[in-house]
Amino acid sequence: QVQLVESGGGLVQAGGSLRLSCAASISTFSFNAMRWYRQAPGNQRELVAAIRSGGSTDYADSVKGRFTISRDNAKNTIYLQMNSLKPEEPAVYYCNGEYNQFRDYWGQGTQVTVSS
Repeated sequence: QVQLVESGGGLVQAGGSLRLSCAASISTFSFNAMRWYRQAPGNQRELVAAIRSGGSTDYADSVKGRFTISRDNAKNTIYLQMNSLKPEEPAVYYCNGEYNQFRDYWGQGTQVTVSS
């Protein structure tokens, strides 16, 4: 069973930074793409950032220039560096791995709280 385990969430002041990690139980090369989503209470889950197997990245407009997704293949881990966090960005952040067009995997989520 493929597992994705997020870590790194916590409480940060507005304007501060956090780095989230997502460790996969299989090689990150096994995934077509890996993504970070977030979901705030009462809101739909939204895509934050993605990194494809070839290394290309995409970001939601709301986080461009502030968040960076990266990958360490030797550690089977992806990261989300979040800078200049805003008070409206607290959410549970989820890691997703697209294994193929029929299957993807989710982590359990990590809570990010931003104090104003």
